[in-house]
Amino acid sequence: MIRAFLAVDLPKSYRNGLSEVQGYLKKSGADVRWSSVDNIHLTLKFFGDIDASQIEAIIQAAAGIARTTPPFLLGAEGVGAFPSFRNPRVIWLGLNGQTESLTRLHRSLEQVFALLGFPAEKRKFTPHLTLGRVRSNRGREQLQQLLEGVVLPKFDDFSVTCVVLYRSTLRPQGSLYTVLQEIKLNGDTLTAGC
Repeated sequence: MIRAFLAVDLPKSYRNGLSEVQGYLKKSGADVRWSSVDNIHLTLKFFGDIDASQIEAIIQAAAGIARTTPPFLLGAEGVGAFPSFRNPRVIWLGLNGQTESLTRLHRSLEQVFALLGFPAEKRKFTPHLTLGRVRSNRGREQLQQLLEGVVLPKFDDFSVTCVVLYRSTLRPQGSLYTVLQEIKLNGDTLTAGC
């Protein structure tokens, strides 16, 4: 079995800004498992544990959608929390820009993957980058105060030109992501260099 997901990668230029936001929020002393900035991505579809024999069908389905999807621009927009600032469980950085294109891509992928037997996500799609997951109530009030006062560093808009199918290997020190396939938007499947 392979644990897999489809995602949009971020430009390397985002890492410093993400690290800066996390550093500010870490001052709360809250019990948060912070995401490694090298692993932060925009998840389009989490497949969970799948049989290796399903990989090719997933790639072909995603490539079919990608061929008809032109590249689009996204940017950073504020910090949020699921389900709310008052009860944060997941801390995230929001995205703006051509989100209607992103939403169309997500919806099309959900439809084609449902035909392959992967149920569509029941929750509304909210484009975000997970910064961390709250583990307990320790430091919650301080975290809430910092969340409400975050001033974002400058994040440039970036062009989404491909999606990436990843294998996720769970390890005690954090997940290891391995590229299985890069799939270019408005083009063909790529093996590298998206």
